[in-house]
Amino acid sequence: MTPAGFQLRDATTADLPAIVEIYNATIPGRMATADTEPITVASRLAWFEAHNPATRPLWVLVDEGSNTVAAWLSFNSFYGRPAYNPTAELSLYVAESYRRRGLGRWLLQQAIGRAPGCELSNLLGFIWAHNGASLRLFEEFGFERWGHLPRVAILDGIERDLIIVGRRVG
Repeated sequence: MTPAGFQLRDATTADLPAIVEIYNATIPGRMATADTEPITVASRLAWFEAHNPATRPLWVLVDEGSNTVAAWLSFNSFYGRPAYNPTAELSLYVAESYRRRGLGRWLLQQAIGRAPGCELSNLLGFIWAHNGASLRLFEEFGFERWGHLPRVAILDGIERDLIIVGRRVG
């Protein structure tokens, strides 16, 4: 059941500016993305078009009262080779004004439950090692640490580790 006052649906191109705005808002915090400068809607169009509702959905959770995109979740193809088709990487972002309401937790639960219907057997998350809240959230839902890439990035002069979490779903 969708959280009260919200609607979950497949994203449309009209949602892309809101998706990009939510994403860009996370960049300064250096907790959720390796991008260091804001991205544009135009730069995300090919990414958007790579999604499809059947096997690689991109969902938005919309506040029905304001018709505002409160959060989004995408299933992204992993590594771009056909043998990896049963595996998808999840991206999950919640607008700052909607955080701490359980929306991210609810979206992750939906992703796990609906993944087998998307012909998926494995879900992955790529999470900075210093992002304890996201690591804990995924671990609460049965994701395990499948990989640790030490010092693979530099954010503001600080070397950062990337943790790959995974879960079998099918």
